[in-house]
Amino acid sequence: MRELLVVVDMQTDFVDGALGTKEAQNIVENVVSKVKSAKECGKDIIFTMDTHQENYSETQEGKKLPIPHCIRDTEGWQIRQEISDLLTEAPVDKVTFGSRELVKKLEQIQEETSIESITLIGLCTDICVISNAMLCKAFLPEVPVQVDASCCAGAVSYTHLRAHETLSD
Repeated sequence: MRELLVVVDMQTDFVDGALGTKEAQNIVENVVSKVKSAKECGKDIIFTMDTHQENYSETQEGKKLPIPHCIRDTEGWQIRQEISDLLTEAPVDKVTFGSRELVKKLEQIQEETSIESITLIGLCTDICVISNAMLCKAFLPEVPVQVDASCCAGAVSYTHLRAHETLSD
């Protein structure tokens, strides 16, 4: 049985870049501690990266949120250094809020060995974390899925709280 930690979009643009917030900056140390602890316990850790292209402003998301962010190969697209130093394998690029590639990876792991639990942390609770938690639950309905609110931040604090309420047991 394997326990998994999914670290969602801990990228510069979401921490202190184009869409950064104080709340996001405040969880960086918690995320680093959680990842280090997971490594020490032998948990599998999967990182995701919000990934957009130069034509972001022409996409549906870009028209609704007209702030270019996480454009591939830019500084803002990079995972924060103190967190990327902990990577053990290449992150999963995600081009949508919820990642099909993440689900495929989880299903592959589930085929190899049973997944005991999935914990999600990262940014933003109210968009990408909740989307990926819902996908995990939809595709692996018998696997417990939880979100550690101390390692998450939303676009604004009240939407973070609402998302966490939705995700709580």
